[in-house]
Amino acid sequence: MAKKPAAKAAKKSGPSITVEQYGSPIRRPYDQQQTLIGLGLNKIGRRKTLPDNPAVRGAIAKVAHLVRVVEETK
Repeated sequence: MAKKPAAKAAKKSGPSITVEQYGSPIRRPYDQQQTLIGLGLNKIGRRKTLPDNPAVRGAIAKVAHLVRVVEETK
């Protein structure tokens, strides 16, 4: 039986941003629902710390009415 490869640890260096979901994706367009899943959020109250880069900022802007930025670290 083959062994599963070990999960690589994510780099936590550099600035990061913590977002919290406070709105429901119900009755929202499919792409907004998928953006929340891509950010690692899918239930109200969940928080996720993500790298602060243009791609993540764009995703947050797309669902800004459903999430709030809790903390930014440099």
